[in-house]
Amino acid sequence: MNGAESLVRSLLACDVDVCFTNPGTSEMHFCAALDQVDGMRCVLGLFEGVVTGAADGYGRMLDRPAATLLHLGPGLGNGLANLHNARKANTPIVNVVGEHATYHVKHDAPLTADIEGIAGPVSDWVRTSRSADDIGNDAAAAVRAAMEPPGGISTLILPADTAWNETLSVAKPLAVEAPACVSDEVIEACARVLELNEPTMLVVGGKGLRADALAYIGAIARQCGVEVRADFPSARHERGAGRVTVERIPYVVGQALEVTKHLQHVIIIGGKTPVAFFAYPNLPSLLIPDDCKVHRLVSSHENIHDAVSRLAERVGATPTKGDKQELDRPDLKGGELNIDAIGAAIGHLLPENAIISDESVTSGRALHPYTRGCPPHDWLFGTGGAIGRALPEATGAAIACPDRRVLCLSGDGSAMYTLQALWTQARENLDVTTVIYDNRSYAILHGELRNVGAQPGQKAKDMFDLDRPTLDWLGLARGLGVEAVRATTADEFNQALGQSFARPGPTLIDAVI
Repeated sequence: MNGAESLVRSLLACDVDVCFTNPGTSEMHFCAALDQVDGMRCVLGLFEGVVTGAADGYGRMLDRPAATLLHLGPGLGNGLANLHNARKANTPIVNVVGEHATYHVKHDAPLTADIEGIAGPVSDWVRTSRSADDIGNDAAAAVRAAMEPPGGISTLILPADTAWNETLSVAKPLAVEAPACVSDEVIEACARVLELNEPTMLVVGGKGLRADALAYIGAIARQCGVEVRADFPSARHERGAGRVTVERIPYVVGQALEVTKHLQHVIIIGGKTPVAFFAYPNLPSLLIPDDCKVHRLVSSHENIHDAVSRLAERVGATPTKGDKQELDRPDLKGGELNIDAIGAAIGHLLPENAIISDESVTSGRALHPYTRGCPPHDWLFGTGGAIGRALPEATGAAIACPDRRVLCLSGDGSAMYTLQALWTQARENLDVTTVIYDNRSYAILHGELRNVGAQPGQKAKDMFDLDRPTLDWLGLARGLGVEAVRATTADEFNQALGQSFARPGPTLIDAVI
C-alpha cells in the first residue's frame, strides 16, 4: 500500500466518501488509488471553482465534509473564491492539494508555489504531510478539524513522493468534541433583556435557522413580543409550511436601517451583529441604531439548539402549531415575464423538500413573500459575497441529496463564473433545474454605482452590461450537455419550470427579463 492508498482508506474510515476533483500530474497516485480502494465517489469538475463550490453545497446539506482534489498552488488558487464562501458558511470541507515531491521543491519548477501560504486565508487547518507514514494520521486530523463546531475547512498538502512511497499506516477516526453549551448566566441575562418589554429583535444565523431551533425561537418571540430576523448571508435556512417563518434583514442599507431603527436591544443567536456588505458615504457600517445594545445568547460554535430551548423554558415559551407557517401557495401569473412572475411560479410549483441554491442577487430579493408558504424546503444563500457559487453549490447539494430536486437561481453574470458546473450536472445526471435571470447585465453594479454616489458614464456602463454580444444560454447549456429552454413570457416560464420539475436530470431555463 502506498501513501495515496493510505489517504483514501483513512478518509473512508472517517466517513468522507465523496471527492470533487480536478487533478494534475502531482495527484496521479491519488487518482490511481481511487481505483485500488473501493468506496470513494469521484466527481469531476472542469474548473477548480466548481470543485470547491460543489464541496460547499455538499457540506451544507449533510453537515459532514466531502474531499476536494486540487492541483498544486495554482489549482488551489483557482478554487479560492468558493472556499472563501464556504468558510463564511462554516461548511466542513477537506481539501487535498498535490505538491511536488519533497526533493523537487527546491528546484523552483514552474508550478512551485507557497501552497500553505495560499491555503491559509481560506482554511481553518493546514498541514503538509512529510512522509507516507504520516498521511493516514494527517487525514484523520484534517477530518476532525473540519468537523469541529461550527465546521471548517482543512487543507492537507500531499507531496508526490509521500503519495507513491510505501506505508502500512491507515488511521481511524478521531473524536470530535460536541459544541459547548452556554452558561446559565448567559441564559439569565438574555431572559432579563426580554423581560424589559423594550423594542428587541432576535437576529438568527448559523444552525439557528434549522427548523428545530426555529420552533423555540418562534415561541420566544411570541411569548415575549419581540421581532425575529435572519442574517442576510445565511448558509442554510429551513423554510416553508410547518416551520417558523423568519425574514432576512434586507441587503440594502437604507431598507435595513428602516427595519431596525426603533430597536433598543438585539439578541444574537448563532450569527453576528448585522453589518452592511460594503461601506457607503454618510451611512453606518452596522445596520442597527448607534444606541442599540447588543447581547449574545449563543455563538455559531456553541450548541444553538440547547441555548434556545433553555431560553424558551426560562421565559415560559412553548412551541405551538400556531407559530408555524401554513401551506399557502401563490397563484401563477401570466403576461410579462418579470421577477414577480418568476417568484409566483416558484412559489406555486416548488416540489416538497426541494433545495434552493440562490444567487439571483438583485432579481431574487422579491422571492421570499412568494415562497414562505411553500412545502418544506432548504434555502442556501451566499455567505461570503464572492459570486459564481450557485451552479457548483447546486451540483454538490444534488450529490449530497439525490432524492431531492435542486433549484438553482442565478443571475447571468454570476453564472458565467462557473458555467462548467452544468457539464458535471449532465455527466452525473443530477436533478437540478437552473434558472438564469437573463437581464444581460451585472444589475447589482448599476445599483451600487448609484449607492456610492458616483457619476456613471459610458465606460462604467460598458463594464456592467453583458451585451455586444449577448450570451446564448441555450447554446452554452446544450454545449455542456444540459437540456435548455428560453422563456420570454410568464406562461412560457410557468410551463418550462413545471416540466423541469417533472423529469429527471438537469435543465436550464433562460428567463429573459
